[in-house]
Amino acid sequence: MPHSSPLDRLLEIMARLRDPQTGCEWDVAQTFATIAPYTIEEAYEVADAIAREDMAALKEELGDLLLQVVFHSRIAEEAGLFDFCAVAEAISAKMEARHPHVFGDAPDLGQSREDRWEGAKASERAAKGATSGLDGVALALPALLRAEKLQKRAARQGFDWGNTEGPADKLREEMAELAAATTDEDKAEEAGDLLFAAVNLVRAHGVAAEDALRAANAKFERRYRAMEALATARGQDFAALDLTAQEELWQAVKRSEAGKAA
Repeated sequence: MPHSSPLDRLLEIMARLRDPQTGCEWDVAQTFATIAPYTIEEAYEVADAIAREDMAALKEELGDLLLQVVFHSRIAEEAGLFDFCAVAEAISAKMEARHPHVFGDAPDLGQSREDRWEGAKASERAAKGATSGLDGVALALPALLRAEKLQKRAARQGFDWGNTEGPADKLREEMAELAAATTDEDKAEEAGDLLFAAVNLVRAHGVAAEDALRAANAKFERRYRAMEALATARGQDFAALDLTAQEELWQAVKRSEAGKAA
């Protein structure tokens, strides 16, 4: 059956997959809640393709992410809530409202993109009945990213050091409290406080904590794999080496990277 656009084809495919009589048993059984983890996973896979600069993978992963939007929209349509067109209309209206200097007659006052965007979002939250400056920070965000967003929201209302010394002192305080904790419950609480304080210090330096940790993970993985490869090249079993020998390999890998950078 001909379709007027690739999107129409995708919407029809989802409708057929969800048909209670002739559709796919797995697709028919899904709900908002069961699909949500896949939606989050697909968003991360989009980010991964971008980080790897793999444009073929990016095209594929964007399709997978689009499928998630279509899936949720279809479930909502079947429940009489809204459909895909309503989703598209809503985001179109939101984007126009958040860019009045582009789509309307409002003058461009020279604010930063973040100031304009956050101001518009704050107005939207207020219109929806928000009662706290922290309303709207999604619970499903990765904990590190959510910590940063909570802190930024608080900072917009003046609850912030405004320097790096305060967060640094707080981080040292939390390190001492974790060291002094005796019960598992206290250790878990103090560990959380320590991580939250670390995010605050990183934020004070103008660094995105999630991006910084992602880069650190990638660096550690790269160097660890290089250690394993170096051990193999030397005829050694990396896992059987003591910590001193493993540290020597680590330093060798770091020297090698420094030499390549020079």
